[in-house]
Amino acid sequence: MQDLSVRLDSSVSVAPAASLETERAPVSHVWSDEIEEIARRRGWAELLGGEEKIRRQHATGRSTVRERILDLLDADSFEEIGALAGFATVSEDGTTVSVMPANFLFGLGEIDGRRVALGADDFTIRGGAADASIMAKQVDSERLAAAMRVPLVRLVEGTGGGGSVRMVEDAGYTYVPANPGWDAVVENLSVVPVVAACMGPVAGLGAGRVAMSHFSVLIEQVAQMFVAGPPVVKHATGEHLTKEELGGADVHRRSGAIDRIVPDEKAALQAVRDFLSYLPASVHDVPPVVAGAEPAGSADALADVVPRNRRQPYRLRTILDAVFDAGSNFEYAGYGASVYTGLARLDGHPVGVVATDPYKGATMTPNGADALTRLIDLCETFHLPIVSLTDQAGMMIGLQAEKSASIRRGARAVVAAYQARVPMAEVIVRRVFGVGGAGQINRHRFSRQWAWPSGDWGSLPVEGGVEAAYRADLEASDDPEALMAQIHARLEVARSPFRTAERYGVQDLIDPRSTREVLVRWVHDAYRVVPELVGPPSFGTRP
Repeated sequence: MQDLSVRLDSSVSVAPAASLETERAPVSHVWSDEIEEIARRRGWAELLGGEEKIRRQHATGRSTVRERILDLLDADSFEEIGALAGFATVSEDGTTVSVMPANFLFGLGEIDGRRVALGADDFTIRGGAADASIMAKQVDSERLAAAMRVPLVRLVEGTGGGGSVRMVEDAGYTYVPANPGWDAVVENLSVVPVVAACMGPVAGLGAGRVAMSHFSVLIEQVAQMFVAGPPVVKHATGEHLTKEELGGADVHRRSGAIDRIVPDEKAALQAVRDFLSYLPASVHDVPPVVAGAEPAGSADALADVVPRNRRQPYRLRTILDAVFDAGSNFEYAGYGASVYTGLARLDGHPVGVVATDPYKGATMTPNGADALTRLIDLCETFHLPIVSLTDQAGMMIGLQAEKSASIRRGARAVVAAYQARVPMAEVIVRRVFGVGGAGQINRHRFSRQWAWPSGDWGSLPVEGGVEAAYRADLEASDDPEALMAQIHARLEVARSPFRTAERYGVQDLIDPRSTREVLVRWVHDAYRVVPELVGPPSFGTRP
């Protein structure tokens, strides 16, 4: 056995063994009983809805609210507020036997060393419904984020709203609804980053809390989101739907209500962490600049990525990997179809990114326009410069586009681009056509612009307008096909990007391999301007 004896200096006096025993004995304080009661009540709060409800939660593949908080936040950083709030069971002599905690937890914590506010639903108590909540806690979670100027994370599970109809009978009256604390909910969108994760079934006010965020996540097979659940829908519309059919991942992959679909809880919490890493704590700060990293892709690949055949698609990921810092490409609004929106870093500096994924289409769909609006609003609110890797064939056309208000939703995206004050840079990769192409960034203010030799632009694509423009000539020709070939040859010369550069219709044509180099220089200039933009945005963020 190890020798535990200690050599002591002769000048140090040692207390007798009896004195040490006395010091270790329990000491009674004036408030000892109450201090012990605090500990007892905190113990009740840790029990959540009880062992059986926790077992049911785990059986569905879902963690408890306290387990999620431990997984999301840095170790030992959670400072819970209102842990003792709940519903007491009192004996005949007035002694509190137990307290069922309120089904909403909130407080402060840290993610990667940065302070955040967190509010989380506890589904093990009445399924997260309002009749087991104390609404002041949820309201104060919103106020806390604004007051401390820190990001707000909402882990949403349940209804979080009016509770069951049984509450009406118990109360003996009903009321005119008002969403509690939503003055703070609305205000927070223009003050601090707000993230919402659907961690299980989410309905009613809970769905509203998810929508009122800058970034939302839903877990496949585990979480669903809907305005009203299957029983209410069946009564109102006659539709017989399961939770998954009504509001699961397949519904929201393209609905526009959810930004990111993830496979499990771990991925959901990681998405929350990743998203917040690009943003400042509030609109009163600048985005966090970190150490830069070399891109994962090769610059040489950019010289070959765009085919000469204009109808042939290319891989957007090749461009993103070669231009931005390795590991920093974060897809934002995943429902945007051909319109890619994302966050990334250039030499450690956070930026917003808009581009086109040719494998998903060439035009700006209505959903794509919504995604673009959402990204620009996010960047404007939190002062992130925007990089446009432009390849935009214009707004989607056709009957379905008209039924989906393509022009109105596209115009809304253009307005967002024109209202934004953050620095913008544009690399024209391929197409710029129509209102959609013209409005992807605000070309009426000075923004740095470069074009690749694959650039192709105009009011509309040449291929789509030749027959209309030269109809009379073609009808009068003895050999329309030969004439058409001659016209195309002449237009091919005229549409050369070098002709545009000669007239200063584009600022610069560059070797695609130098794209990262020019953007890195630009982002350092842009971040000299960013501090002047701190403070609330000139217009409120649109959810």
